[in-house]
Amino acid sequence: MTNIAQRIDAAVQSALDEKRIVGAVIAVMQGGELAHIRAYGQSDREAGRAMRADDIFRLASITKPIVTAAAMRMIELGKLALDTPVTDILPDFTPKTPDGATPAITIRHLLTHTAGLSYDFLQPESGPYNTIKVSAGIDGDITMEENLSRMVRAGLTFPPGAMWLYSVAIDVLGAILAKIEGTDVEGAVQKYVTGPLGMTDTSFHVADAARLVQPYSNAVPEPVRIGDNFKQPFVPGCAPINLGTSRAFNRNAFQGGGGCMNGKALDIVRFLDAIRAGGDPILSAETTMAMMSNQIGPLRILFDPTGNTAFGFGGSILMNPAASGSSLSPGSWQWGGVWGHSWHVDPTRKLTIVNLTNTTLEGMVGQLVRDVQKAATQ
Repeated sequence: MTNIAQRIDAAVQSALDEKRIVGAVIAVMQGGELAHIRAYGQSDREAGRAMRADDIFRLASITKPIVTAAAMRMIELGKLALDTPVTDILPDFTPKTPDGATPAITIRHLLTHTAGLSYDFLQPESGPYNTIKVSAGIDGDITMEENLSRMVRAGLTFPPGAMWLYSVAIDVLGAILAKIEGTDVEGAVQKYVTGPLGMTDTSFHVADAARLVQPYSNAVPEPVRIGDNFKQPFVPGCAPINLGTSRAFNRNAFQGGGGCMNGKALDIVRFLDAIRAGGDPILSAETTMAMMSNQIGPLRILFDPTGNTAFGFGGSILMNPAASGSSLSPGSWQWGGVWGHSWHVDPTRKLTIVNLTNTTLEGMVGQLVRDVQKAATQ
């Protein structure tokens, strides 16, 4: 057993012993080689089913870098551009700012979450995303067209480019890719990312239910099982996140580019490490460098109160990791997913970490995330 395996094992075992998580699969690439992959705990506690390394997780926002990579490839091919107005492809997508203006939203705005769009869980219960019921893509069964229409009716929270706000922007981007390709979002992503990389277990719908991990939410004395219509508290003063487990099997619901895919740890770590290593066979080195670089200038993301985190394409950029409590190198690229996941790409160390758990919010922003980072970077 290598030292990295021993350290990660200890970090995850501590989380299991303290009942902060029910199960996990941790995968690490170092210098282009698979340095660690292991399953821990249980995929379904009530059924007594042990976690397996090839189990499939609902990915939530780990969908975003995958769809972003597909968009970047289409940009390389000249099928769209960063400054392309959204209305060139979706002419009816014309949400207004609070003052009634209808500004131009570009592909760059969507990719960087600076479009002025939002999420229901980042607004109070009385906010327009909740009263109009704009779907975040992790519950419900409405169509893509209906959700885009609801976004337009809900309007923008600020003029495009004025600030950073996490949002349904990548759902809009997915709709654009599908429209250009004349297919669904799955078709575009399969053509440009999951197909070339052989990510055969990464898709918008699950065929093998026996491999799909059961999710849980942190609670005392132990995590509680998540089913449909589960309300996960997230941001104080805002509405909870609406989670639905049956959506992974629902072929009638829209394929949300921001959070609807499912996949396994090995596929995800190899995809992210391909970006780190220069993009072959899906993207050029120039494009992957842009993805892992600050694309929002002096703006910073709202989830880091220290103000040390910017945003690239597909994930955030740690400008000063130490000030943010991270052991990663400056310039590291990272994000996560609300079902209980986090990922980190440290270009300086040639290190990629994928932490898929079945327990939110611990697996996304809890102590386990920091402990696995330290275990992999020591």
